[in-house]
Amino acid sequence: MTTATNANNNKRIRIFDTTLRDGEQAPGASMKPEQKIIIARQLARLGVDTIEPGFAISSPGEFAAIQQISRELQEVEIAGFARCVRADIDAAVAATQDAARRRLHLFISSSQIHLDFQLRKSQDEVINMMKDMISYGKQSVDEIEFSPMDASRASEEFLFRMIEAAIEAGATIINVPDTMGYALPEEFGPLFTRIRKNVRGGDKVVYSTHCHNDLGLAVANSLAAIRHGVTQVEVSVNGVGERAGNCSLEELVMAIETRGGSFGVETGIRSEHIYETSRLVSRTMHFPIAFNKPIVGRNAFQHESGIHQDGLLKNRNTYEIMDPEAMGIPRNMIILGKHSGRHAIKHRVSEFGVQLTDTELDDLYGRFKEKADVQKIITDDVLMQLVGESTDSVVEPYSLTDVQVLAGSHRARIASVSIRSSEDGEERIFTGAGEGPLEAIIHCIRQAVPSGVEFEDLELHSLSTGEGASGEAVVTVVYEGQRYRGTAIHNDIILAAARAYVSACNSVAIAIRTGKAVVREEASGQ
Repeated sequence: MTTATNANNNKRIRIFDTTLRDGEQAPGASMKPEQKIIIARQLARLGVDTIEPGFAISSPGEFAAIQQISRELQEVEIAGFARCVRADIDAAVAATQDAARRRLHLFISSSQIHLDFQLRKSQDEVINMMKDMISYGKQSVDEIEFSPMDASRASEEFLFRMIEAAIEAGATIINVPDTMGYALPEEFGPLFTRIRKNVRGGDKVVYSTHCHNDLGLAVANSLAAIRHGVTQVEVSVNGVGERAGNCSLEELVMAIETRGGSFGVETGIRSEHIYETSRLVSRTMHFPIAFNKPIVGRNAFQHESGIHQDGLLKNRNTYEIMDPEAMGIPRNMIILGKHSGRHAIKHRVSEFGVQLTDTELDDLYGRFKEKADVQKIITDDVLMQLVGESTDSVVEPYSLTDVQVLAGSHRARIASVSIRSSEDGEERIFTGAGEGPLEAIIHCIRQAVPSGVEFEDLELHSLSTGEGASGEAVVTVVYEGQRYRGTAIHNDIILAAARAYVSACNSVAIAIRTGKAVVREEASGQ
């Protein structure tokens, strides 16, 4: 394994993805084999260098998934994960035998607290066990990665002994993990320099790191390791993993891409696939992404402050250091609330094809502020209602006027919706059925909106507690490869979802009307 540099002399940092192994170890994050295969394909599309698809010894389903991923994804290196135990190694070797490129990733504890209370073995016993298993694995796989688990809490004297013995036994990659997320950047980075200096053969191997996020320092520690010569970083999508998770793939990659000049490094990640990969992992694991999560969080590129909104509308670089669209993130930078100013309101209304006079904007602004004091966020459906009141007109292509759902424990859910079209002013009723009330309503609305609109995603968030809690719905639809979002808030979460879906479809209809989207067939699916 060699370290590549490009024409700009930037060192290439290899991205080792452990979403499907360490990420899946997060409580509640387990996946079915077929789901792991889908995510593995997306990771390959994203451009990761190495995929660690699981722990082969853990179950027959896990073994089969690793085997299929190894056979199918020939362009990506596959890492077989194993304890320093023969049965683990045999399973990892067998599961990855069809990979075009593979490595064996072996680990054993290195901190004294782990040796005393988990392994119950002496330092010499652990080193002998590790050497034997590296030699055993070397009989089947040339590339051996060794990880001294909990290295950041181990004594350096023993850590150096262990790494030296691993290199002598045939390890080609040394991964130094901060397993408990205990290290600080200023101490963790220099550790790699000391290892090279104090370990025989330490300058002949590739160095990697695997940092956990218990103190929120996983990315910082990984970057510190890069500054001290590490050329591989182990990450997971959305930072999923044990406890507080791992070093986040998207945060590390974008830190390198945004500040790469100060590091002199780059990765091979195709950043345009970051957002879709993040969403896929979130949906598959049923792990919601925190609103303030860097890069992929809902608020990462959204702004409510009037000062920020005004600056963004004049020049994006005033308040954004990255381009969200370059990562596949929909451009939804303006969130309307009580801190928003006239400029942002006028801009958002214009995106719906509505041009306001100064008098109408003043009237709308007053109505907006009154509503914003009651409702924290002014969603698109509410904004369009306010615009209609200010202009004494109907501005939404489709208006949801009524929703009815019949649910029962022993029958399909049946729904009917009434939708008014601004094109002819007619109100039509649509009916549908589904296994759940939301599915039934989606089937109803789909009949009324432009054909070719695909329902992609629904997020539901509680905005308060207690019996009177209201829910916020965010619906994403896709039309001609472009994503459109709609939001709505209501005490009835079913109604909130329905309004958000109609709002998203209104965005599509307006994009078609204003020439910003291509009409696939008919503009109406009635």
